[in-house]
Amino acid sequence: MSDSQALRDSFALVGKSGDEVPRYFYSYLFLIAPEVRPMFPVSMGAQRDRLVAALGRIVADADDPDRLVPYLQQLGRDHRRFQVVAQHYEAVGQALLATLAYFLGDAWTPELQRGWTEAYTLVARTMIQAAEADSMTNPSWWNAEVVRHEQRGFDIAVLTVRLDQPMAYAAGQSVMVEAPMLPSTWRAFTPANAPRADGTIEFHVRAVDGGLVSPALVYGLRQGDVLRLGAPVGGRLTLQTSAGRDLVLIAGGTGLAPLRALVEEIARHGRQRRVDLFVGARDTHGLYDLPALRQLAQAHPWLRITPLVGADAGTFDNRSLAGPVLRAADWSGRSFYVCGSPAMVSATVRDLADAGIPHDLLHFEEDR
Repeated sequence: MSDSQALRDSFALVGKSGDEVPRYFYSYLFLIAPEVRPMFPVSMGAQRDRLVAALGRIVADADDPDRLVPYLQQLGRDHRRFQVVAQHYEAVGQALLATLAYFLGDAWTPELQRGWTEAYTLVARTMIQAAEADSMTNPSWWNAEVVRHEQRGFDIAVLTVRLDQPMAYAAGQSVMVEAPMLPSTWRAFTPANAPRADGTIEFHVRAVDGGLVSPALVYGLRQGDVLRLGAPVGGRLTLQTSAGRDLVLIAGGTGLAPLRALVEEIARHGRQRRVDLFVGARDTHGLYDLPALRQLAQAHPWLRITPLVGADAGTFDNRSLAGPVLRAADWSGRSFYVCGSPAMVSATVRDLADAGIPHDLLHFEEDR
């Protein structure tokens, strides 16, 4: 991109105005293109944060096309579920330039306007091309009918949905989910199973305090309701990252879902590896899927399940599950997969690294 340092400097200057920047941007956008308002959730707080994060990522990687282009392509594909079309990008571009001009004031020079215009044109073209290419093979979203809703405790539900058409995904990938009672509000969830011939997907959901989508799925969803699912994304928790090694899987709460999917994927392909799955919970209520896990272990001798509850979870109060895992055996050469709350993942990965586990053997989603 032309004069990327100027873009970064000006974006940093605009960023000093904080939350007023995305507020102005969306107010301007909805004023000049009111038809796009229904594409966004009623509550715009999270959306404003995503806008700032995306712009920050774009300007930070402006000189690194190997990182920037795949990110923009994924953004373009993701926006298909909002029914974004090419002409919408024109309105977004106008709103972006107007926002920059407003907050930069006298610093908004013709040269800077030209640089941002060129940069946005490139961004929009990349996203549009990726969306058009994706439309040749994938729908904008998949409809997923709820065929079973199991309450596994006060705040945990296991949902089984059936897709209206096939979805190609790898165990460990996530999909965005929209509940019928919360249109245009999407959250990421990871299937708890490898792809199945009958087109069903299982989700493990804990109602997050103060959340929108997860409580709706746990408490408000009924059999027969239809969710919308976005295209699968992510690769950090897929088996391809493990290079065929034996595995240590460490799950906290509903972070079990992608790790159980990995077990199913290994079983489906018949290539046996040694797999140790540790499931951490504050109490037995948190071991909501233990019967299914024990059935898997009985069917597959290469799989061992170890629940970690209360005191057995070691430093679980501090969110790290590394202690009891490291004490259980010598895991030399194994690949580690860690999934759970952001605090649990961060603390567990830190402690594993401090214990000498090589970074390239630690697999986790940093932004989960």
